[in-house]
Amino acid sequence: MTPDAEDLLAPDVLADLEHQPIDRVRASRAACIEVETGLSYLRRLVQGPLDIVSRERARRDAGQPEPADLSALVKELPDLLADGTRAQGVGRLPQTLEPTTVDPQLAAELAALLGDGRLAAVTSMPDDELRALEGALADIERRVSDRRRAFHERIDALQAELTRRYRTGEASVESLLE
Repeated sequence: MTPDAEDLLAPDVLADLEHQPIDRVRASRAACIEVETGLSYLRRLVQGPLDIVSRERARRDAGQPEPADLSALVKELPDLLADGTRAQGVGRLPQTLEPTTVDPQLAAELAALLGDGRLAAVTSMPDDELRALEGALADIERRVSDRRRAFHERIDALQAELTRRYRTGEASVESLLE
């Protein structure tokens, strides 16, 4: 994670929140949303390959004939990558769909893991290599999700403080126009 993103997770960002200047609260919330958007994008980049690898492993575990047909896997991609295949969670309407910041360390780790056409070779990979790839992808997805959750908590706390200020009259909508 970038140093700026790490700084946003520091305890002092939320310390004495009710006494921080409103501009700082807004700026912290905007920065957290920006980082979370990049993490959300990165998570989607991990989920597609993870779904493909998991499907191949499940196919093998079910005892379907070897070798798998890569074209059959390609035909299954629309169902594999459909949004409905993921567990339901707290929905968040993104402010922007295009990330401006993506965690460079995790992005490089994902690129190294999938480099050299490795994903295209899942149907011919030995079982142990396939399971190792699935485990590595699941680990990256879990770490990205954990970081997203941490930023969601920050965003929620910052948003709650802004809402409190508007509700109590400490801040006004007109102050946004100044």
